[in-house]
Amino acid sequence: MTKTVALLVGGWNAEREVSINKGKHVEAALREAGYSVNVIEVTKDMAKLVKDLTPKPDVAFLNIYGRLGEDGCLQGFMELMEIPYTCSGVMASAINMDKPMAKRMAESVGVQCPKGELADRDEVLAESVMARPYVIKPSNEGSSVDVYIIKEKDNHLLQLKQNWPFEENALVEQYIPGKELTVAVLDGKAQAVTEIISHTGGFFDYEAKYEDDRTELVLPAKIPQGVYEKALDYAQRVYNVIGCHGLARCDFRYDETQGADGLYFLEINNPPGMTAESIGPSQCVHNGMSFSALCAHMVETAKCHGQIKDQHLSDESVTLAKSA
Repeated sequence: MTKTVALLVGGWNAEREVSINKGKHVEAALREAGYSVNVIEVTKDMAKLVKDLTPKPDVAFLNIYGRLGEDGCLQGFMELMEIPYTCSGVMASAINMDKPMAKRMAESVGVQCPKGELADRDEVLAESVMARPYVIKPSNEGSSVDVYIIKEKDNHLLQLKQNWPFEENALVEQYIPGKELTVAVLDGKAQAVTEIISHTGGFFDYEAKYEDDRTELVLPAKIPQGVYEKALDYAQRVYNVIGCHGLARCDFRYDETQGADGLYFLEINNPPGMTAESIGPSQCVHNGMSFSALCAHMVETAKCHGQIKDQHLSDESVTLAKSA
């Protein structure tokens, strides 16, 4: 019997349109692989989501990025409904999305990270955390949303004073010059290292990721072999210590002036962007797996992680949700 896959896209954060657009590629790949696909656009209406997931599909393919899709919330919803889902479970997803926590986990297994700390608005605007150059970013967003590099003689702090985009605190982090590198990890095995060359201002920001067709992806990255292997090793360590599942992507900065000691872990994304040309899947394609086969593999290895035990949506709860 053909498996039914609920492909969840949308959400209500800054990455909603990206999710919907990339979801079309996943839908086509899953249909090519022979699955019956039901595309569900997720909104804040959770009662509607319960209805859309009734009757239960065999698998939920989670293709929502940023908050809700990567932070454990949607994963917890799938656990409650007992629907197997792609990528990491509740706990790993929450850690992945919490940048300071992910960095602490990485450092616990010997992975080097930039120095950084959480700071409130007054501390950030007073520049009392660290000397320039440094980076200000949200502690729990994806796709480089609201990331500011504070260098000498710029006016980003004036912009932040007029329009503070963060919640109570922001992550202030040491700026690492050099190359932007990323490593996909599938089922615990690092796939390759890609160098990202951005033409939008020095780093792989939201515009470079989704709006600028000049961004260059060099696969495999042209870096020293020792650094290449170190990036693979670092990515696997981070993936495993956090307890990830399925496909994830680890982002790094590499300061060539420091030699082999210049590699720094920035963050992990699970799920990563999903098209054949997206950085994570493209590494799997580079290694011989078609995009359709990758999506099928994610469906076949989807599962509930059992991290919300003794909690279930009762028949009564589902009935109430349907009638809401």
